[in-house]
Amino acid sequence: MSEEIVLQAEKNFDIRFSEVDSMRIVWHGNYALYFEDAREEFGRKYQLEYMRMYEFGFYAPLVELKFNYKRPLKYEDQARIVIKFKNTPAAKLIFDYEIYDRNTNELCATGRTVQVFLDTDYNLLWTTPPFINEWKKMNGLPTYE
Repeated sequence: MSEEIVLQAEKNFDIRFSEVDSMRIVWHGNYALYFEDAREEFGRKYQLEYMRMYEFGFYAPLVELKFNYKRPLKYEDQARIVIKFKNTPAAKLIFDYEIYDRNTNELCATGRTVQVFLDTDYNLLWTTPPFINEWKKMNGLPTYE
């Protein structure tokens, strides 16, 4: 049995005043922005940027966004987000997330996003675009072709 390849990236960030509510804890809607920042970091690391997808003629909109809160992040906390790519035979991009307090390494939140592929006429693709299969091969992942 071969070892599973895990593609992941990390990003450190600080909790800013503009991200918290009147209780000084991160407003729940900002977690979507943290996940987006992590996806962009992943894209830079693994050459899967949004503009690269667009250059191949595809969009990748979110169709699912989930959060699980473990403990609040507060104003001036220092955090770290870890993003992991979950390979699937479906024509989707699935990412799992973990957000940690950088000072205590305590898990603060987990989540998942799912993106599908649309062509530039906004038609849903039911099969994985060829450039994604090439990207998977380049990173040692099975393509399920």
